[in-house]
Formats: sequence, C-alpha cells, structure tokens
Amino acid sequence: MEKIILVDGNNLLFRSYYATAYSGNLMQNSKGFPTNAIYGFVNMINKIITEEEPKYMIVAFDKGKTFRHEQYDFYKQGRSETPEELKVQFPIAKDILNAMGIKYYECDNYEADDIIGTFARYCDEEEDFIGTIVSSDKDLLQLISPDIDMKLLKQKDYIRYNEQTFFEDYGIPPKQVVDLKALMGDPSDNIPGVKGVGEKTALKLLQQYKTLDGVYEHIDEIKGKLHEKLVDDKENAYMSYKIATIVRDVPMEISIPDIKYRGNDVEKLNDIYEELEFYSLLKKIHLQRNKEDKKLETKIIQKVEEIKLTKDTAVYIEILGTNYHRDKVLGLALYNDQEYYFVPPHLIKDSFSYWKDYVKFTYDLKKLYVCLRWLGETVTNITFDSMIAGYLLDYTIKDDIAYLANDLDEELPFYENVYGKRKFVEPELDVTASLALYKAKFIYESQTLLQKEIEEHDLHYLFYEVEMPLAITLGDMEFDGVHVNKETLQEMGKEIQIKIELLEKDIYNQAGCEFNISSPKELGNILFEKLQLPHGKKNNRGYSTAADTLNKLKDKHPIIELILEYRMLTKLYSTYIDGLMNTILPDGKIHTIFTQTLTRTGRLSSLEPNLQNIPVRYEYGRLIRKAFIPSEDSMMVSSDYSQIELRIFAHMANIETLVEAFKQDMDIHSKTAMDIFHVTQDQVTKDMRRIAKAVNFGIVYGISSFGLSENLGISVGEAKQFMDHYFEAYPGIRTYMDQVKKDAYQKGYVETLLHRKRVIKELQSDSVMVRKQGERMALNTPIQGTSADIIKKAMNEVHDAFIKEHLQSKMILQVHDELVIDCKKSEFEQVSRILKEVMEHTVELRVPLKVDIEYGNNWYEAK
Repeated sequence: MEKIILVDGNNLLFRSYYATAYSGNLMQNSKGFPTNAIYGFVNMINKIITEEEPKYMIVAFDKGKTFRHEQYDFYKQGRSETPEELKVQFPIAKDILNAMGIKYYECDNYEADDIIGTFARYCDEEEDFIGTIVSSDKDLLQLISPDIDMKLLKQKDYIRYNEQTFFEDYGIPPKQVVDLKALMGDPSDNIPGVKGVGEKTALKLLQQYKTLDGVYEHIDEIKGKLHEKLVDDKENAYMSYKIATIVRDVPMEISIPDIKYRGNDVEKLNDIYEELEFYSLLKKIHLQRNKEDKKLETKIIQKVEEIKLTKDTAVYIEILGTNYHRDKVLGLALYNDQEYYFVPPHLIKDSFSYWKDYVKFTYDLKKLYVCLRWLGETVTNITFDSMIAGYLLDYTIKDDIAYLANDLDEELPFYENVYGKRKFVEPELDVTASLALYKAKFIYESQTLLQKEIEEHDLHYLFYEVEMPLAITLGDMEFDGVHVNKETLQEMGKEIQIKIELLEKDIYNQAGCEFNISSPKELGNILFEKLQLPHGKKNNRGYSTAADTLNKLKDKHPIIELILEYRMLTKLYSTYIDGLMNTILPDGKIHTIFTQTLTRTGRLSSLEPNLQNIPVRYEYGRLIRKAFIPSEDSMMVSSDYSQIELRIFAHMANIETLVEAFKQDMDIHSKTAMDIFHVTQDQVTKDMRRIAKAVNFGIVYGISSFGLSENLGISVGEAKQFMDHYFEAYPGIRTYMDQVKKDAYQKGYVETLLHRKRVIKELQSDSVMVRKQGERMALNTPIQGTSADIIKKAMNEVHDAFIKEHLQSKMILQVHDELVIDCKKSEFEQVSRILKEVMEHTVELRVPLKVDIEYGNNWYEAK
C-alpha cells in the first residue's frame, strides 16, 4: 500500500504564525521581511516527512471566497482579518514546497478541506493507496475511514485517530462529525448549529439517535428545554450540516500520479533559505549536499582480508532487537573518511584481528563490548562513545542512534521504521549494511564536535575517567551474569499462588460476592457503592482504586489490607517469578542490561529484567533474593554504602553539627531527633527517631510539609512544625537550599561534585506547581547525582583491583548504593579489604564514607 500525506497548508501556516506572534517574537530577516510563519511551517513539513516517509504528498491551500460564502453570507463572519505579516509569507511557503519536491494545490471556489476530501475519496476508492491527514482542524475528522487516518495536531504533539480510536474517544463514527457540527455549531467558522447545545449534549444525542436525521425523527422522545432548542433551531441545524460537510468531488486538474514526492532541489532550497536567513535550515541543506557528495557504496566484505584500515575508525554493531545478550547480530560497520566496510555476522570473529587496533569511536560501547565477548573477543581501545557523550551533554539519547543524529541535524531513519517495534523483521543484507555504514559515518564525523563540547562543559573527568571505563565494567558484569536457582523460584511461586487463592476467598467474603479483583472498575463499584467507603472519586473510567486512594482507607474496612496484599503478591508472581524464570538463559544465569544513559540524575537502571526493583519492603519480595546464588565454591557478598546521600548532604551544605556527628559515627537519625526535640540521646524514642529519619530524607529530596505529612500520617501543620524545628536546629541548611535554587534559576542547571550537569527546564515553566517540582529536582539532583558518581567511580576501581590482584571473584550486581559480589570463599578476605578500601576512599568528603559488608549463601542472606 502506498501512503499519501494530505496536509492542510493554511492550518500549518496560521499555527506557525500565531505560535510566535502572541509572544511578540515575529522573526524577520535583515531586510525586515517577516519569516516566523514560514520557519515554523518548514520545520513542520520536515517533521512530517521524517515521521511519515511519504511516497505521495500534497499540501492544500484556500483560495479566497468559496461557494459556502456565496450560499451563506455569514460564513466565517467575525473572523479577524489575516495579518499582512502573514499574508506575505504564503507565496514564499509555496515556493519552498516546490523546491522541496512537494505538490501544493488550491482551487477557485473551494477550501483546502475540500481538496483534502477529494484526495481522501481517491484513497477510499483506489485499492493501492492509504492516506494520512495532517491538521489541527477537527472538521477534517469526518474524512477518517478504513483507508484514512488523521494526525490531529495539538499544541506540542498530536493525536493519531483512526476509526477505532476516534470512536473510543467520541462514541460516534468519524463520519458523524458533520452531524456533531450541525448540532453544536462551530464559532470559529460562524456555523450556528442549535443554540444552547454544546459538544457533550450533541454527542449524547448522536450516541442515542445516530444522525441529525435520527435526532429529528425522534424529536418527540426528547423532553424539556432541549426539545425546544432543537425545534426552534432545526433550520439552522440542517443549514449547519450543509456548511460543515466537506466536498469530496472538487473538479481538479491533478490526480494521484501528479503528487508523487520528488525530494529536495538542494540548490533552490539553499537560495531561498539564504534569502530568508534560515541558518539552521541551511546547515541541514549543507549536510544533505555533503551526504549526496559522499554517497556510500554498500561495501559488504566477502573475505576478511579485504579489510585494510590505516587510521582511527568508527565502528557500529547492528542487532535485531534490543537485548544484545540474546538477539541476533546483523553485522558490523567500519568507517573512516578514507576506508569503509560492512562485516556480515559470520565474519565478525574472524575479521577481529584486522580492525581491532584501529577502532576508536563507537555508539554504545557496552553493547559492542558485550556482543564481542559473546563471540569470544574483547575490544579494549575504544576512546570515545557518542552515546555517553550525548547523554552527558543533554542531547536526546536512546538505544537508537537516530535520536542523537537528528539532534545534530543529521537525518538517520529511526530503528523501528526499518526493523519494526516489538516484532522485529530482518531486512535484506544490503539494507542493513547501508544503514550500519551511515551510522558509523555519523559516529566518525560527529566525534570531534562532541569531544569539543565535552571539554567546553568541563566534563572531561566525568566522561573519560568515570563513564567510559564504566561501560567496560558494566559490560563484564552483564556478561558474567548472576546464577539463579529456578527450583527456588518455582517453589516460591507455588507458595505465593496458594496465598493468592486464600486472599481471593477472604476478599470475596468481605465483599459478600465474587468479582474481578484486578478490574479497577469492578473493584471501585464494590468499595464505593456496595461497601459505601469514603474517598470514592469518580472519573470517566470509574472510581479511582490507585494505591494512594486505598492507603487512605486502611482503617475503614478490613478488605483494604487484603486487596493491597493481593496486588503485591500478584505483581510479585507475574514480574518476579514468571518474569525472572523467562529471562534465565541456557547457562542458568540472568544477564540483565544496566542502562548507563537513562536517568537524569546519573543513576544506573536495570532492564530485561530489572533487578534493582525487587520490592524488598515485603517479606516475599526479600525472599525472591534467595534464588540468586553464587557460583561453585563461592558466597554472595554485599557491600552497601551507609546513608551516603545524607553524608553528601552534610558535606555539600557544610553543616558542622552533622559533619561532626558523622565523624563520630553517631546514629544520624538519633542525633537529628535530639536536636529537633531538644532531648538527650537516652531520651530519644523510636517514634522520635522515625520522625527525624523522615525529615532527614525529606529535606534531601526537597519534600514539602504536605509530602512529609503523607509519609508520616500526620497533619500538614504538625509536619510543618517538625520541618521548622529542623531548620532552627540547622540554620545553615536553609541558606544552602536557597542558594542552590537561586543558582539553578540563574544557570538553568545544577551539577554534582564531579560536574555532571542536569538542565532543569521545569524552572522556566509558567506553572507554579511545575516550577516547585523543578526546585525539588534542583535540591535533590546534586546529592543523588553525586551519590551515583561516587558509586560508579568505586565500581571501576573495584573492577580494576580484582583484575590487578588476579581474583576469580566477580562484581555481578549494582543496586543504587549496593554492590553484590560473586566471591570465591578463598578470596573473601581480599575482596572485603578491596571493597572497604575502595568504596570508603574513592572520594574524600568532609565526612567519612562508610560501607557495611555482609555475606551469605545467597543474595537474601547477604542482606
């Protein structure tokens, strides 16, 4: 099926103009010619081409008065006159479309909607074509059909509607948009409709009576004022129906073959952009010109001897999927500005010696490193990873290199557009080879720019000494994996299933009936209608049964505790019993993937499976760790930083009282309780310590008095009082926090002790709530981010120390502040010494870092 993109040109230009006009940012070139509408228009057209990859495309425009104006002199009456600054931009926009190889069309007496409607009819009638409409004009929704969908543009994104999704949102078929407009009218076009009937009422009528005709055929069934309104305005309703109906048979001089997308005429575009002074768009044009000048021949090697490298080279490995531990390797691309090759998968291992000494740059070093380790080879001389660099520089980074490329104005197709999203499909070898070579080319050509930015942003140490070595450290951890006892998981699964069945019976007894406990709708009805519990907030989907709602009801009915436990156990079973067993590879191990470039604070995360989120607050969650076992003649050793974030906080805020408490190895929560409750150490109660602990961590995370009240189950007033006492006890903390927020507003970012930067766009928001959220991020990130930097640095040093001392023990897991070691029993003393020396001295703060080391026959015993 060939795709036709049908664009509402007037709509895009008006959107582009007013998006900047209201802010007073009317772009113009040095000659004073306005350019804001054109600039936004071109960027939207480029985005459409990138996302939709059209074979055929047409941009439709209005052309003066239409038959609707002739028949209805009030049509669009009252609309503001099109600003002159916008009018003069239309002809230039059309010239640009011509230069972009895109057909535009306008027709006397008809609107752009009618042109789009006519081409939509072509798609409906021709078997080989489907269409996508692009506009923010809801009138065009009436054209949606089995062969037509629509990208309904919103302020910053879009909603993609087809017949099904439209019906799910509106409860009527798309073709009934005309009936909807007939009833509710449209002030933007001065279509009257039925006075006093809004969208909600109109939809209700159409859901019941299907069409406008249906409404009036059953008019006697409709009572009260609505009946009167419909009767009084029947003539307006049918007139509005005619006005709102899009014409689908415009007499046009073009048809589908005439709107084939031809691609850019680079020279013409270059001239227009130079005249308009669109320098960022000129940069893209120059990149395209360079691309065309340097088109790569797809060079797939047949013999390894064909590879003849003489200089530093970029390397990129392509796999079919997202899990490089188990997914198929499709090949490997090598590129420098003189030589380039694509190595098919069956030759990668044999070719290794021909290129290993020359490869210096890549994207996702860890993926490359692990893939090669699975092949029995180890790459050691990569000096630059574009993915890590882009992440530190706050570019848009994902596994897919196309995101970084597009950020740097280099167009690469998105991975899912070539290989699929969930069900991956392998293309022909030459397609894979060509794409991989262009990716390697981008890595090679962008490396200098990224390297320069790393230096300019003071990220040299973090990049070269922490993150780059960490890719290898994590690669070894992932490759080594962790042994899992499947029988332990199976036995635990049986036990949990029995417990779930017993809970189901108890819940049914409490409810007085059986129902689907996992259905929020059915559960909501039971809790808030049958059992009449409070806090029953109802929305379009029914009552909220989210965890925060249920937690407020714990003391209202015994069923709540049962439901919360049921939810916890069913999630444990599906995610951590079934889920974990499905990820055990033939070697009896789980090989997780540690994502190095995901979180905004610098913390590592884990996926496929996520081993950092096992819910250890629950006994069954903790017991799952029993299934994680060491290798033969080994033990599990856990080394965990003690209160590292509070220690970093004391260091950064430089609060002498807290610094001294840590130096004296006092219990910091007891010390805080002493200071805010004005008691001696022996007078501190468990409840005082609990409150002090909540305040300590709450302050670190920038919590509000409301948030603290929720955590402690107390009133907001009491929570505020505790926080006030805290700031009175440690007055320097408020000074520190105020300064952090002030600096964040001025710079737009915060940074860690190792200069990891986090840009906080939320601080620029018009919303007070969003800005407050940004302030909490500003307070927490330097602390949590420094903690992440410290443990990453320590991981590298532990990894290197194990190698230097020729140990067989392996670091296999990292869970935030904890390292887990598969430790040979004979090496326990050495491993403990290395962990303590390295982790406690990897950085020197005003307060000492402290680690707690435990061990056992499995991960559960080691914690």
